[in-house]
Amino acid sequence: MAGLSAASMDRDQRSTDESLEELEALLETAGGTACGVVFQSRDKPDSRTFLGKGKIAEMKELIEAEQCDLAVIDNELSPSQMRAMSEELGVRVIDRSGLIMDIFAQRAQTREGKLQVELAQYKYLLPRLIGMWQHLESQTGTSAPIGTRGPGETQLESDRRHVRRRLQKLEEELEQVRRVRSTQRRQREKNAVPVVALVGYTNAGKSTLLNQITGADIQAKDRLFDTLDTTTRRIRLEEVGEILLSDTVGFIQRLPHHFVEAFKATLEELTYADLLIHVIDASNPSWEDQVAVVNKLIRELGAEDTPRLEVFNKSDVYTGEILPRNEDTLRISAKTGEGCDVLTRRIGEILLQASKRVELHIPYQDARIIDRLYKDGEVLSREDLDDHIALTAIVPERLHGQLEAYIQ
Repeated sequence: MAGLSAASMDRDQRSTDESLEELEALLETAGGTACGVVFQSRDKPDSRTFLGKGKIAEMKELIEAEQCDLAVIDNELSPSQMRAMSEELGVRVIDRSGLIMDIFAQRAQTREGKLQVELAQYKYLLPRLIGMWQHLESQTGTSAPIGTRGPGETQLESDRRHVRRRLQKLEEELEQVRRVRSTQRRQREKNAVPVVALVGYTNAGKSTLLNQITGADIQAKDRLFDTLDTTTRRIRLEEVGEILLSDTVGFIQRLPHHFVEAFKATLEELTYADLLIHVIDASNPSWEDQVAVVNKLIRELGAEDTPRLEVFNKSDVYTGEILPRNEDTLRISAKTGEGCDVLTRRIGEILLQASKRVELHIPYQDARIIDRLYKDGEVLSREDLDDHIALTAIVPERLHGQLEAYIQ
């Protein structure tokens, strides 16, 4: 599929160029090939065709010369603008959100992922469905031409009801997914297993890092949104014992709000993580902008207070200097393994910082809990007395609820 990219330059030149480059990468990820780029600087978009008449004519000429069959607009289009542009250009027109949605639909593998994508698709479709029928709906009434009264509105209402019924069904199924996740989360908390979540801009190398640290064999390719479904693996760290390491869907600038809403069943895991590993692509000249996008979405998801470790990845590709950020900043190569031993050690240290020194008196009938102390804490001293076992231990904060009755 050959596609033509276009944008209205309502942002500065640098950010516009970067956004169009990313749009081209998205198009290639979806299976298309960019055959040209058109952009325009104007105070506000044309209400009917988004771009002005001159640019529309330029696009049409380029589409015909390159035999393109798709035009992708790097902005959000209204349903009427999308329809009008398609009529003017003679090819299908989609906006940035529609392109991202197509990629998500290709990537979803699990039932949960497919449900989330379908929910996002229907939320995207509903207002556009209304726009598709506006030209018929407006012709209802006594002044409408003979033969055009009624059917548009009838079909629109029928389609609206179908979409809303499906939306309700999908939301109910995803609510069930959330309940299952909540049960799994409570079980993890009961077993006192820390959760570390990998977050970052799409294609920053999160899946490669998960493979490197855990020995997993998750498919990881150099393309946008290669991982859509969350993957979790168990690993054991010397400092804190067993932990869960989760890979999450990558973020991107201007990720449509209904996408975030649809993926909340997955992304809400970030709010329950004990630590976030923010993976940054050091080789990307726009890494600072990408960091800002990720931080903004973390705030929107309510995980801004979760401890965070910044990891600059792809040091095998980028050998330049990185300005110091803070003490929780590391430089690694997930591909070669460089620095990953330092990363796992730092993860253990951060998780251990939440631990506290406590004095415990544990009755012999509850002695089984001591195994947990040896596994996930550090026993400093032990004395077996007549009616209880006295221990001094460094205990992870997550275990305090189970040990509260024994703390002196």
